Amino acid sequence: MLERLFQLNAHNTNVRTEILAGVTTFLTMAYILFVNPSILGETGMDKGAVFVATCLAAAFGSAVMGLIANYPIALAPGMGLNAFFTYTVVMGMGHTWQVALGAVFLSACLFFLLSIFKIREWIINSIPLELRSAIAAGIGLFLALIALQNAGIVAANPATMVGLGDLGSPAALLAILGFFLIIGLEALRITGAVLISILVVTGLSILLGVSQFGGVVSMPPSLAPTFMQLDIAGALDVGLVSVIFAFLFVDLFDNSGTLIAVAKKAGLMRKDGHLPKMGRALIADSTAALGGSLLGTSTTTSYIESAAGVSAGGRTGLTAIVVAVLFLFALFFAPLAGSVPAFATAPALLFVAVLMASGMAEIEWSDITVAAPVVVTALAMPLTYSIATGIAFGFITWVAAKTLAGRFRELNGMLVALAVFCVIKLALF
Repeated sequence: MLERLFQLNAHNTNVRTEILAGVTTFLTMAYILFVNPSILGETGMDKGAVFVATCLAAAFGSAVMGLIANYPIALAPGMGLNAFFTYTVVMGMGHTWQVALGAVFLSACLFFLLSIFKIREWIINSIPLELRSAIAAGIGLFLALIALQNAGIVAANPATMVGLGDLGSPAALLAILGFFLIIGLEALRITGAVLISILVVTGLSILLGVSQFGGVVSMPPSLAPTFMQLDIAGALDVGLVSVIFAFLFVDLFDNSGTLIAVAKKAGLMRKDGHLPKMGRALIADSTAALGGSLLGTSTTTSYIESAAGVSAGGRTGLTAIVVAVLFLFALFFAPLAGSVPAFATAPALLFVAVLMASGMAEIEWSDITVAAPVVVTALAMPLTYSIATGIAFGFITWVAAKTLAGRFRELNGMLVALAVFCVIKLALF
C-alpha cells in the first residue's frame, strides 16, 4: 500500500528511511508548538486551544501535502505570519482576533484560486527577487525585536523609544543562554537544536523558581474557544484589504521559496528548473491554510525545516505523513507547552530572524535603486511594528526609485498597481 501511495522504489528510498526523515523534520520544527500559542495568546486567544489548533493544523497540512503532492515537506503555522497576525492586525490595528482569522481565511481562499488558475507564477515573477528577499529579512528583523522584548533585553525608553533592558534579570540571562545554546547545537549539526534550547531554558527557569511547572502529559485541551470563531464579514472591511493581501503575499513568497529550496535539495526538481506537481503542492498549502483558520490559528505554510528531513533521506510524502502523526501525538503534551515562558521561546524567534535575514546577501548593493527600497522595506517592519507597512513602503520606494532614475522600463504593471494601491491605503486608512 505504501509503495502504491508514495512510489518508494521510484524515489530510491524505503519505509525506514522515510520514518527517520519524518522524525528529524518534526524535531526541527516542533518549537512551533511552544512559540505559536505564546505569540497568538497575546491577542487574548485561549493558549490551550491555540496549542491544539497548532497541532491539528500542522498534522492536517503535512498529511495533505504528503498525500496530494507526495513531497517530503511538512507544514505548520508560519513564523512571521503569526507575528503579523498578533502584533500588526490585532495589537497594532485594533482588530479582534476573530477578524484576523477571517483575514487568514480569505487570503487562503485567494491563494487557492491562484493555485487552481496557475496565476501564482505571474505574481511571483512580477515582484523583484531583491524585494522578496527584503520582505523576508524585514520579517526577520521584526521577529528579532519581538524576541528581544520578550527576553527583557530591549525595553521602552521615553527618550529614545527603545533602550537596553535589565540584562541582570533571570529572564534576560536565560534567554541569552538559550540563544547561545541554539548556535552551538546548530554549529554541531545536532537535530532539534531549537527544541532542545526551549526545553533546557524552561527546565532551568522552573528549577530556579522563575516560572511554574504545569506538568507534561494530559488529555488535549478543548478546541472550542477558537474552533470556527473566525469573523469573515468583519474581515471584508475595506481597511483590511491590505492585510488580506499581506497575508497572501508573505505566504506566497515564503511557500514558493520553501518548495523550491527543499525540492532542489531532495533532487525532485528537473534540470530545466521545473518543479513537477508544483500546482498540487500549492493547492495542499492553501488547503492547509484554510483548515488552520477554521481551527483557530494563523496561516499554515510549508516549513524550510523540511530540508533537515530531506538531508536524512526523505524523498516522498511518507516523510510528511510521519510528521503529521507526530503532531497528533504531541496533542497530549499541552501542559508542557503551557509551562514554557515567553523568554524561553525568545531565542527561537531570534534564531529564525537570523535565518530570514540571510536573504540580504543576495542584494545588489551597488545599485542604489535596489539597495534603497530593500533597506526601507527591512527597517520599516520593526520600526513601524507592522509587516504590512513594511511591504507597502517597499513597493512604493521601488517604483519611485526606478521611475526617478529614468528606469521605468524595469517596472511592470503589477508592481506599479501594487505601489499605487499602497499609497492609497496609507493615505486613506
